[in-house]
Amino acid sequence: MRIVVQRVSRAAVRVEGKIVGQIGSGLMVLVGVGREDTEEDARYLADKTADLRIFPDAEGKMNRSVLDIQGSVLAVSQFTLYGDCRKGRRPSWHLAAPPELGQQLYEEYCRHLARRGLKVETGIFGAMMDVEIHNDGPVTLLLDSKREF
Repeated sequence: MRIVVQRVSRAAVRVEGKIVGQIGSGLMVLVGVGREDTEEDARYLADKTADLRIFPDAEGKMNRSVLDIQGSVLAVSQFTLYGDCRKGRRPSWHLAAPPELGQQLYEEYCRHLARRGLKVETGIFGAMMDVEIHNDGPVTLLLDSKREF
């Protein structure tokens, strides 16, 4: 499972021009699910997301988590994180999970964040979405449950 985590001052997602999810200060997370992923991967990355210390403390050091600042998470499914561009000019999606598994693990990721006490907003799985991100910092991290960067 792969996620892109962005510290934001605010973020929103729209489907057909209507806001379906929005947050103030917190994390915007793009969630990609691979065909080999399990619920364990979803929970691992949800815990990692909740505990990432990327918000400034009183001294300006990145020492606080989204839980510490009582922030929110906007999670949007993003199968294109598994686009394989090594051959040719058109991405291959053979590494991405099939839609049923992708939706199941995306929803488990969101549920686990909520179990950790976070307010979680979402997009709509499989929909064409317009995502508005006000990246704070900017701070952007790529996390993968299968390997370390």
